[in-house]
Amino acid sequence: MSQSFGKNLKITIFGSSHQEYMGVVMDNMEIGFEIDMEKLDQFMQRRASGKSKFTTKRKESDKIDFIYGVRDNKIISKTITAIIKNENYKSKDYENLNDIPRPSHADYTSFIKYGNDMDMNGGGPFSGRLTAPFCLAGGIAKQILEEKNIKISSRIKNIGGIEDKNIDLANPPMDELEKISQKEIPVLDEKKEKEIRNLLEEVKKDGDSIGGICQVFGENIPKGLGDPLFDSFEAKISYLSYGIPAVRAVSFGLGLDAMKMKGSQHNDQFEIKNGQVKTITNNAGGVVGGITNGMPVVFDLIFKPTPSISICQKSFSIKEKKEKILQIKGRHDPCLALRTPPIGESILALTLLDLLNE
Repeated sequence: MSQSFGKNLKITIFGSSHQEYMGVVMDNMEIGFEIDMEKLDQFMQRRASGKSKFTTKRKESDKIDFIYGVRDNKIISKTITAIIKNENYKSKDYENLNDIPRPSHADYTSFIKYGNDMDMNGGGPFSGRLTAPFCLAGGIAKQILEEKNIKISSRIKNIGGIEDKNIDLANPPMDELEKISQKEIPVLDEKKEKEIRNLLEEVKKDGDSIGGICQVFGENIPKGLGDPLFDSFEAKISYLSYGIPAVRAVSFGLGLDAMKMKGSQHNDQFEIKNGQVKTITNNAGGVVGGITNGMPVVFDLIFKPTPSISICQKSFSIKEKKEKILQIKGRHDPCLALRTPPIGESILALTLLDLLNE
């Protein structure tokens, strides 16, 4: 079971949702870089639970403790290690799930693979809680990239079919995206925000859940990153994306809308602007042939509805081999997509830093 990734920048995530600690090891770091801890905490809090009525009521401070490689906020070793303490977990909410698997969770597939030996309280290593140390690493990577004038931002593009306003993918409004990043529902269109809020209230009242789309933007991305075929830039982004619980699809630029277009509509035609080669549109999302072309990188992460819902569902007893009715207890997000923008930004930041460390 691999919980590590990266070729030049090696990242290892450890721990689980209901263990005392979880954390991250980052290897091949830039010695001397000073981490802005306030900015890192703000980044982490965008992902944290318990900050909104539309997220799980499990409250975690996600306080970072660097136990190796950082002194006085400065990186002093090629390898750094940080931990986050889990403070508010309730393992008793999961006691019956060792025998009765939750639909659309990894309970059953984990049992098939590992039997009862895997600690699956809170979802174990399959839990979205592990995106906290992932974002810890991503937040640091994002700060390093900012010093190289690479900007990364994101938004919620769609919740339950309600779509935020269209953006010119060739010229994404990075300043506006930064302004909405701390909002409870980070969308640009205030009217759509109200519609999403009403939908979430309804879904929450019904004990159900809903999915959504996070859209990620990167500006000033160097040209020439990635290689053809299996080492493509898209493949590297997708590799990390599918390691995130609940991701169902990844698409670049216009994504699936491309299949409804003619080539004359979808092709990104060239222009020379201030002596620089640009494309008039950015339907490809800044990547062609698996290689970045200097246009903004844009990709969508499509998330399924939170599988933990309070509505009764059909399941079965592993021991008895009999069908059972399961009602899930505990505290869960009616829409986990709301907390995913910093995760998407971390995916892009860690991919870029790994490639730039070559």
